Amino acid sequence: MSLQIQEGKSTGRLLSLDALRGFDMFWIIGGGSVLKELIRLWPENDYSKVLLTQFTHAKWEGFLAWDLIMPLFLFMAGAAMPFSFSKRLKIENGRKKLYSHILKRVLILFVLGLMAQGHLLDYNLSTFRFHCNTLMTIGAGYLVASIIILNMNLTWQIITTAALLLFYWGLMTLVPVPTHGAGVLTKDANLAVYIDKFILGRFEDVNHTLFLSTITFGCTVMLGVLGGQLLRSEKKQKTKVFCLFTAGIGCLIVGLVWSIWFPIIKNLWTSSFVLLTAGISYLLLALFYLIIDVYGFKKWAFGFVVIGMNAIAAYMATMLFDFRKIGNIFVGGLEERLGGWNGFVQQAAAFAVVWLILFWMYRKKSFIKI
Repeated sequence: MSLQIQEGKSTGRLLSLDALRGFDMFWIIGGGSVLKELIRLWPENDYSKVLLTQFTHAKWEGFLAWDLIMPLFLFMAGAAMPFSFSKRLKIENGRKKLYSHILKRVLILFVLGLMAQGHLLDYNLSTFRFHCNTLMTIGAGYLVASIIILNMNLTWQIITTAALLLFYWGLMTLVPVPTHGAGVLTKDANLAVYIDKFILGRFEDVNHTLFLSTITFGCTVMLGVLGGQLLRSEKKQKTKVFCLFTAGIGCLIVGLVWSIWFPIIKNLWTSSFVLLTAGISYLLLALFYLIIDVYGFKKWAFGFVVIGMNAIAAYMATMLFDFRKIGNIFVGGLEERLGGWNGFVQQAAAFAVVWLILFWMYRKKSFIKI
């Protein structure tokens, strides 16, 4: 097998991809904190409690809205790959240079991930951890997806993605874990955790598994790749929307049914979790593509596009620096006058600082790419 990227008519840069990526990053870089503080201003009741719960992660099994942020980022990384890879493959020695670029990008993503949440910059082994955050999962999934799409045609890409989801299910449910047996999926007793502990020892991430879950990280990215392949194809725009919507509903149904036997667990990135989150991601992509690129309503998404064009820069900046320190230069003196609104104003000011920096970079056409 030698094909790789499905041939299609170049559609140029799709604004909907940048907007949806920016929508995802909006929650990470401060938008979520702003909305949480706003909800806390309401009288406490069952509705406000439910809403606030959606800004947290499921403790183990199950799914909350905040659990979508990480897989949506991986999905969008995959959706962009057919566009970027097709350009790189057209240059002289494109395939060789592309493999070099892939390895370099994966390494950089891992290092940035360790800097952001692995305490790498502490320069202290006692605090260092292989924290499996968004950037590290993208790096791992991107590597798996790159191997698939550069060596298989579209049909085999789909077959391989499905096979990997089934393979991961088989490993997690059929392979026995020492002292616990097979099919155990509790927080401290499952195959993925056992492998991470065996390889990483005290440096393991206690929140997410890394090595075995790389299989399903790759599947999340691949499902995004398939969406990108569709958008890059010569199909009519309305047909693309219909296909994305259908794929979304299909993934949701299969993921929910599969969860009966293989629970939805974000920390293990189970196959049912992959399909559930991919289903929602397909539906969001269909909606953004329909509104922005088909109907041409673009102005409303400008704020998200500004973020999406420099998503990794925004992520790293907010992971490494507390922008409330800058925001409070302007609003810190209002604390006594604001009363209960103080938390909301401080979070809004911090987010405004981040967004204005990204807006300045956007105006200067300064886009940090890896």
